[in-house]
Amino acid sequence: MKFRPLHDRVVVKRLEEEGKSAGGIIIPDTVKEKPMRGEVVAVGPGIRDESGKINPPDVKAGDTVLFGKWSGTEIKVDGQDLLIMKETDILGILEGAAKIQAAA
Repeated sequence: MKFRPLHDRVVVKRLEEEGKSAGGIIIPDTVKEKPMRGEVVAVGPGIRDESGKINPPDVKAGDTVLFGKWSGTEIKVDGQDLLIMKETDILGILEGAAKIQAAA
């Protein structure tokens, strides 16, 4: 990818959710919600504070993150659908095999 975000921006690739409900019902694509989980593809250098010092971001490329349903701006780079968002739009980093289920 030839895209480098600036400041505290983060580029995220959405990770597809499973197409089955907990009860085993297959969910068609037309009613699936947008995934709120993604993999960080690129990270900016950080944000500058009042003294001029750059504070590095807490996330790094390769992290699996959880973000708000309507967070970020959708972009297309090299034919790949990505999201660009501020680091503050990220709710947390998923570590290990954590399974997250959003409340209705």
